Amino acid sequence: MTTATPSNTSPAPAGRDPLTGTYIGVVTSDKRDKTRTVVVDYLERHPKYGKFVRKQSKFHVHDEKNETKAGDRVEIANCRPLSKTKSWRLVRIVEKAPAE
Repeated sequence: MTTATPSNTSPAPAGRDPLTGTYIGVVTSDKRDKTRTVVVDYLERHPKYGKFVRKQSKFHVHDEKNETKAGDRVEIANCRPLSKTKSWRLVRIVEKAPAE
């Protein structure tokens, strides 16, 4: 399980601004060309009862080289809108999915 707090531990790629808001999530769909669906899980405190509730956000991520597969843990960063729903890009693969 990952938290949705931005991590600034990765260095900035050459020719780009430093990464300010990156998230780590799991690829759930790799059926489209150069697009992946990534789910980021996080905990949020309930406003009235104070209990932590599991929540998740789904992002459409641009993967230029089609290098990720379903089950991979990846780091994503915000970028300019690339399509109607896609405004995130792949930064790196944190952990590959186990081979079946």
